[in-house]
Amino acid sequence: MGGVAFLFAGQGAQHPAMGVDLIEASPAAAEVFAIADEVRPGTSEQCRSASKEELSQTENTQPCVFVHDLAAAAALRERGVVPAACAGFSLGEVAALTFAGAFDTRAGFELVCERAALMAAAAERHPGGMRAVIKLDAAQVENLAKQAGEDCWPVNYNSPQQTVVAGAPDALQELDVLVKEAGGRAMKVAVSGAFHSPYMAEATEGLATYIQAGHAPSPLLIPVMANMTAAPYPADPRAASDVLANQVSHAVRWVDTLHALQNQGIDTFIEVGPGKTLSGLVKRTLSDVRVYSCETAEQVAAIANELA
Repeated sequence: MGGVAFLFAGQGAQHPAMGVDLIEASPAAAEVFAIADEVRPGTSEQCRSASKEELSQTENTQPCVFVHDLAAAAALRERGVVPAACAGFSLGEVAALTFAGAFDTRAGFELVCERAALMAAAAERHPGGMRAVIKLDAAQVENLAKQAGEDCWPVNYNSPQQTVVAGAPDALQELDVLVKEAGGRAMKVAVSGAFHSPYMAEATEGLATYIQAGHAPSPLLIPVMANMTAAPYPADPRAASDVLANQVSHAVRWVDTLHALQNQGIDTFIEVGPGKTLSGLVKRTLSDVRVYSCETAEQVAAIANELA
């Protein structure tokens, strides 16, 4: 048997009533939610009862998805499932780093709240959105994005046949037409900004300032693959801080990340947090691997019984 990797879900996977059954089933998960409520009162209740629209606002999405990600991972670890490596998609990378020891739960949650505020402010100053383009390969999408306008960028390389583009509203409308003409399909992503694009440069600057003000990551206990490089986070705290700050304004190299994990001997991928997006991307990218989704107490128990 090869190794296990935890994949931490990102923004866009949120949904009403996410993660709250873990509170009753797992003391470790309950502690994660309790710390989140101390830092940001009402987070657990927002996960429990907020509408889809409320959860889609960046300043709500990121804290709620983070706490669900980390709670599910903590519940699995409590049951004896320990990964050899971690990766997180966009926001999920902060949860992965926290789980791997870069931050304690409180510091990781505070960082996510700061990140969400900075990204929301950047999105307000530079209105935009994102499209998931399917049925076309990355090179085709890159070419179409270039044709759609200078404020249009491929930013998330999700699978061999899915690339997400971020940009200005008018450029994305042009992209929709070009994608349809090319035989592909462009779908709106449930986010409120052009994330991982140059529109987020101010968020990167703000994060760098925040990290430098006494919030640098500690050495990792478990390797974490970086979205920006598809390579493990550097051991040097200053270099790791630079990668973390730049992540919000640079592309997510998810396909390369999954291949790198498999090349390291990972053959079992467990998506922790809301939804099944990352599980689906693994299945569309890799072969000869086992894939699990873990967002409920029932799924934690089933995975632990099989793997622990």
